Amino acid sequence: MFTVKNIVQPESLDEAYQILCEKRNNTILGGCAFLKMGSKRIGTALDLSGLGLNYIKEHDDFVEIGAMTSLREVETNSLLGQSFNGVLPKAVRTIIGVQFRNGVTVGASVFSRYSFSDLITALLALDTEVELYKNGRMPLEDFLSKPCEKDILVRIWIKKNERQADYQGFRNSASDYSILNVAVSTLDDCWTIVVGARPRRAAIAKSASATLSTESVTDTMIETAAQKAAEELSFGTNMRGTAEYRQALCKVLVKRGIKEVLQCKSK
Repeated sequence: MFTVKNIVQPESLDEAYQILCEKRNNTILGGCAFLKMGSKRIGTALDLSGLGLNYIKEHDDFVEIGAMTSLREVETNSLLGQSFNGVLPKAVRTIIGVQFRNGVTVGASVFSRYSFSDLITALLALDTEVELYKNGRMPLEDFLSKPCEKDILVRIWIKKNERQADYQGFRNSASDYSILNVAVSTLDDCWTIVVGARPRRAAIAKSASATLSTESVTDTMIETAAQKAAEELSFGTNMRGTAEYRQALCKVLVKRGIKEVLQCKSK
């Protein structure tokens, strides 16, 4: 269980950022779902629930999701259910349980760069940008490659387009983290294959993705793409599975994801 010396509810993002930077162990609180599993000592905890960051909005060119939006809201939102074949609700709906998903926030999940994150894997397959208070707006892929530093994730932006997408995940049990998760998407015959919970952070299999960048995708191409994804990305061993098992599972999930997207395109 984590411990907190002091808790504040800032009235603005500027105030929140100033307090966050005052001491090294000052921390932004999301839903605290993952903090509860550790023993972190927090000096001042910042509760952003009063800053109006809990929302999902549709704009002409983007879908905007506030940082304090819960995974449960992502799961049940009708706009997200109708966008990109519902890949985001599909990615989060099997995470542990409803009570847990009610507590976990989008901002905390993305900013923490959790390697096991189902949400990050799905977002990385879309045209997603993150907006930080200090460092501004940038593609999610760039954010994931940057070193961690003091900042506040304010919102994420997902470009509205005709991208078709699918999510595939595999768990030992319904209440466990993914052993491996995969998201596949295509737009204008350009494909993106993302593999997460390797157990390393989600990453785009770029060589495998390029294999499918054509108007006509054959069974042979699908096999080749799945094999390349398993070869170009690295896999590790932990209590949930070995590196070899994850590599073999990668090929299976990538093939399933590609076939699901192709079915969506044919409708």
